[in-house]
Amino acid sequence: MQQHKAIKERYPDAVLLFRVGDFYETFNEDAVIAAQVLGIVLTKRANGSASYVDLAGFPHHALDTYLHKLVKAGHRVAVCDQLEDPKMVKGIVKRGVTEMVTPGVAINDKLLENASNNFLAAVHFAGDTTGVSFLDISTGEFFVAEGSIEYVDKLLQSFRPAEVVFAKQQQKNFKATFGTRFYTYTLDEWIFTTTYAEDILLKHFQTHSLKGFGVEGLPAAIIAAGATMHYLKDTEHPNLQHITRMQRIDQDDFLWMDRFTVRNLELLNSSVENGHTLLKVLDNTVTPMGARLLKRWLVFPLRNEKPINERLDTVEYFIKETDLSRSLHHHLKQTGDLERLVSKIPLRKINPREVMQLARALQQVQAVQALLIDTSSDYLKRLNEKLDACTPILDRILHEVMENPAVLISKGGVIRDGVNAELDELRGIATKGKDYLLQIQQKESEATGIPSLKIAFNNVFGYYLEVTNTHKNKVPDTWIRKQTLANAERYITPELKEYEEKIVGAEDKILALEARLFDELLAALQPYIQPIQQDAQLFARIDCLLCFAHNAVQYKYRRPVITDGYALHIKEGRHPVIERGLPPGEAYVANDITLGEDEQQIIILTGPNMSGKSALLRQTALITLMAHMGSFVPAASAEIGLTDKIFTRVGASDNLSGGESTFMVEMNETASIINSITPRSLVILDEIGRGTSTYDGISIAWSIVEYLHDMTPHRPKTLFATHYHELNELENKHARVKNYHITNMESGNKIIFLRKLARGGSRHSFGIHVARMAGMPPELINRANEVLSHLEEKHIDAPLQQNIKNIATPTQQLQLNIFDAHSDTFKQIREKLEIVDINRLTPVEALLKLNEIKQLLG
Repeated sequence: MQQHKAIKERYPDAVLLFRVGDFYETFNEDAVIAAQVLGIVLTKRANGSASYVDLAGFPHHALDTYLHKLVKAGHRVAVCDQLEDPKMVKGIVKRGVTEMVTPGVAINDKLLENASNNFLAAVHFAGDTTGVSFLDISTGEFFVAEGSIEYVDKLLQSFRPAEVVFAKQQQKNFKATFGTRFYTYTLDEWIFTTTYAEDILLKHFQTHSLKGFGVEGLPAAIIAAGATMHYLKDTEHPNLQHITRMQRIDQDDFLWMDRFTVRNLELLNSSVENGHTLLKVLDNTVTPMGARLLKRWLVFPLRNEKPINERLDTVEYFIKETDLSRSLHHHLKQTGDLERLVSKIPLRKINPREVMQLARALQQVQAVQALLIDTSSDYLKRLNEKLDACTPILDRILHEVMENPAVLISKGGVIRDGVNAELDELRGIATKGKDYLLQIQQKESEATGIPSLKIAFNNVFGYYLEVTNTHKNKVPDTWIRKQTLANAERYITPELKEYEEKIVGAEDKILALEARLFDELLAALQPYIQPIQQDAQLFARIDCLLCFAHNAVQYKYRRPVITDGYALHIKEGRHPVIERGLPPGEAYVANDITLGEDEQQIIILTGPNMSGKSALLRQTALITLMAHMGSFVPAASAEIGLTDKIFTRVGASDNLSGGESTFMVEMNETASIINSITPRSLVILDEIGRGTSTYDGISIAWSIVEYLHDMTPHRPKTLFATHYHELNELENKHARVKNYHITNMESGNKIIFLRKLARGGSRHSFGIHVARMAGMPPELINRANEVLSHLEEKHIDAPLQQNIKNIATPTQQLQLNIFDAHSDTFKQIREKLEIVDINRLTPVEALLKLNEIKQLLG
C-alpha cells in the first residue's frame, strides 16, 4: 500500500491500475470509479489498522477489455506493472507505471476506429496568432499550423481530436473560444515556450534545425508541437521512433471552408440521426489508411490546378484500365492497416501474428510494384518509384517467423525450425522427451523383471517410477524411495532426475530464447519504419483514387473541367447524397447552373417549400468541392473555375447555451462570409433574415445582395434562396442579378413539385400546402387560407401591419355564428353525416343523402 500511495501521488488525476499477482487492482476513489464504469464488484479490505480501503480488481489478461471502457468513459488511466520477475525476488516486487492511456494517446486496437485518426491536439494562444498541432501516435502522422482563431477552429473541427492540451492559464480563454466540445487537459505554462519546444523537437528528430520541416517562422505552431511531444513523454511514451516528420498545413494550399460550411454541407456529420453524409456516400476505400486519407481530402480540397488535374487524370486512367484497377484493388484489400502496424514496432506493442501481417503487406507492395512497372500514368510512375518492399527484412521475417504464429510471444511456437541451433536442440529434447521416458521404462522393466512398472509425473517431486506392492521386492538398491501408497511405492533414479531437469528446463529455455530472437527481429525492423510508413501513405493515395474511379463508374459521375477562369457551368447536376437515398427506380431531377462574374453573378432562387431549393444550393457547393478533391462529379458535364473559398449559410439553429438566438447565429455566420469573400469564392445563402421580423429580414437580405453586387469589387458567385418574393425586384435594378424558381404544378388543391429550375421569380411559397402534408388539422388549414387570401387582396400598397389589422379574427366569426339561423342546420347535417358508413354506401344512396342535405340548406 505504501508503494501504491507513492505511485498514486505522481499520477493524482489518473485511475491507477495496480498489478498484484494475476490481477490489476484499484484502491480508494479509483476503485469506486472502476466499479461504476466497469460493472465490477466493489469490496473493502482491512489496511493493517482500524481503517478499511475500497478495492475493485480484474484479471490481468482482461486488461484490454477494461482499459478501453475506462478511457471511453473519459478517464486517464495509469497502468502500473511489476518490473521484476516475482520468482527471482524476495520481498516486495518493484513496480512502476509502464503506460499512461488518455483519449488522445490511445494505441490499443479496441480504442481506435479503423477509418478515423485518433489525434492529440495542442493549442497555443500567442496574441493575434494561434498555433495548433495534431499528432496521431497510432499512425505517426504529425501536422502543425498557425493562423487566426477562425482558422484554428476550422482545423479543430476538421481533425476532430480525441484530446486537446493547452496551458493552464488559458483554460477560460479556450472554453470561451472553442466551447466545451473537446476532451481537454492542461499543462504547466513553462512548457509553452519557444526554447523548450525547439529543444524537445530537435532532440526527437535528431536534427540541427527545423527548416527541413517548413515550419521556420511559425513560432506558435512550434510551441504547440513541442507541447504535444512533451505530453507524450509525460504519459510514459518514450519510444516514438515512428514519428519521423512534421507536416505543415498551409492555408493557401487548400480550398477554404469555415466550420459552418463543413457542418451545413453535412460533409462528416448529418444533422439527423443515422443520416447520410458526403463522406459516407463517397467512401468505398478498401484500406483503413485510405479511409483516413479520404476524410482529410474531403475537408482539405486542393486549390491548385496541377495537383487537381493529376488526380483527375489518374482516376480517368483507372476507369480505362479496368484489369489494372481490379488487380490493385485485390492487393490493397489484403494489406490491412499497414500504417498502424508499423507504428506498433517502436512502442513494443506488435505481436508475432501482426509481424506476419506486416510481411504479407510488404508482399502486396512487391505485387503492386510489379503491376505499375509499365504504367503509362506519370503520377502512378512517380508513386511506384517511391514504393519500397523492404526486401531484406521481408525475407528475414518469412525465414524466421512461423506462418501462423501464436498471438503472444509468451505462448511459444513463434520462431521457425532451422533459425537457431540451440532452439532446435531444446525443442528436440522437449518433444522427444516422452519417447526417451518410454525407453527408460522399458529398459528398467526388463532389468528388474517388473512387468507393471510405469513412469508418471506430479508437481511435488516430478517424474517417478511406480511399482506395485506385488513386485516391490524386485526394486534395486540404487532406486530412491519417495512415496508409499496403499498398493504401490514410488521411486526416483539419478538418470530419471537428470532427464527431468533437461525436459522441464528446456521448455523455459525455449520461451526465453524465442522471446530473445523475436526482440532481435523487432530491433532489425526499426530502420525500416520510415520506408514502410511511406508505403502505407502511397497505398492510401492509390486507394482513394481507385475509390473515385469506382464511384465514377458505379454512380455515373463525369470528369469536371477545372479552369483558371471565374465561371461555373454545371449541366444536369445532381446531389450526390440525396441521389443515393432515393427509392429504387426513382430518378433524381437534374438541374443546370451557370454563375459568373460578368452576366449571372447572383441567382435569386424562389419556389415552394419542399420543392428542392436547399438541395440545389448544396449540390452546387458539393459538386465544386468534389471537383477540387480530384473526384469525378454527379453531373453530365461541369466546367468549374478554380475556387478558393466555399461559404454556406443554411438554416441556423439557436445557440441557446451560448446565449445567441437563431437570428444572432445567422448574422454572425453571414458577417463572417461578407468579411472573407474573394473573386474566386462561391457563396451559398439560404433564407437569410428569416430569424427576425418580415420587413427587417427583407431589408437585410436586400442589402446583402446589393453589397455582393455593387459594394465589393470581388463579385463572388452567389446562390441566394429566399422566401421573400420582394427580392425578385432586384433583377430589374441590378444587371448581374437573375431570378430563378423551382417549378411546380397545381392539380386541384394539391401541389406537385417538379424540382426543375426555371427562369423568373415565384410568387407563392405554398407553405399552407406543406402544412396540410404535415398533417395539420383541416380547420387550421382553412383559417390559414382565409388569412392568406385577405393579405393577398390588400397587399398592393398597404403596409403589412395595416393588412393584419383588417383581418377578422376567428373569435369574432364564431360569436356571430352562435346565433346564426344556419347553426342548427349545420348541426343536423353533421349528425346525418356521422352515422353514414361510406364504405357500404351505394352510388344511389349517396345521391339521395346529398339531396337530403341540400333540402336542409333550403
